[in-house]
Amino acid sequence: MKGRVIPMASWEWILEFLGTLGAGGLFLGLIIEALGIPFPGGLMTLLAGILVNQGRLDFYHIFAAALLGFNTGATAAYFIGRFVGEPFLLRFGRYLRVTPSKLEKARFWMYHSAPAFILFGRFIPMISNLTPYLAGISRLSFPQFFIYNSLFAAAWILFNLSVGIFFGHNWGHILSLVHSRLLLVATAALVVFIIVACVRHLRHRREVLP
Repeated sequence: MKGRVIPMASWEWILEFLGTLGAGGLFLGLIIEALGIPFPGGLMTLLAGILVNQGRLDFYHIFAAALLGFNTGATAAYFIGRFVGEPFLLRFGRYLRVTPSKLEKARFWMYHSAPAFILFGRFIPMISNLTPYLAGISRLSFPQFFIYNSLFAAAWILFNLSVGIFFGHNWGHILSLVHSRLLLVATAALVVFIIVACVRHLRHRREVLP
């Protein structure tokens, strides 16, 4: 849901996958996304919007499947948190990229404001995938969780579908532009990385040296 870098081949594969399986493919993909497992669910939804624009998928079917899939995955995560609890996260957290510090930070946000955490927690870097689990662990009532989760899911899905629909006509041009500029972008990113690393190294030496 947050800044995952997806290789170009994956974009094309997801388009083919969605074009073949349609709403069912997006339904399954968003179950995985909502469970907090690293997965390009947002990209899938955006690409589904492109296929809607092209007339290959129906908007209402896609939206319903995406909303149902996301709520299904989030509900499963909520009940895992409620009935299995924190031991589940500590034991299988590596699959969700969970560390004790992330768990503690997520717990703080959850207890500070449960509704805000559910609505906006998936936008918080490093703890987004813990949102439904922490809701269950904290014993937040399921109706309250479901309402807030549905509001977030509907807004997030509509946004990604809208972006895909809006850019659908120019998708081929965008892909060719990205392909042609990929080497340039990668080189620029490498240069920026080297500069930042050098600045940090020099700053560290100044702090260490008297």
